[in-house]
Amino acid sequence: MKKYNVTVNGTSYEITLEVVDAADVKAAPAPAAAPAAAPAPVAAAPVSNAAGEKVVAPMPGNILAVNVSNGATVKKGDVLFILEAMKMENEIMATCDGTVVSVDVTKGASVETGATLCVIG
Repeated sequence: MKKYNVTVNGTSYEITLEVVDAADVKAAPAPAAAPAAAPAPVAAAPVSNAAGEKVVAPMPGNILAVNVSNGATVKKGDVLFILEAMKMENEIMATCDGTVVSVDVTKGASVETGATLCVIG
């Protein structure tokens, strides 16, 4: 056993550490594994059948603004949507030049990560 003094946020603590050999570590029984939690159900992302490059939600949130419509010409970097997540407004931008083939969300919609927002063809 070795004793050490550790200071955390201005408070001093005395700790004792046990020194072990590698052989002791291998011989120690493995801790019991915690039961795996059942995965939370996730709603499926809307699927768009339009051909082209999909612009997807990078995180779950609410759509505050839709700045494009079907047939609109966009350039890479244009702001297509404003997505509110954790009380922050995130600009969702065009990933390529092209024409908007379909807009799959409306203002006020709640989206999950990976949900298709629009397709640029």
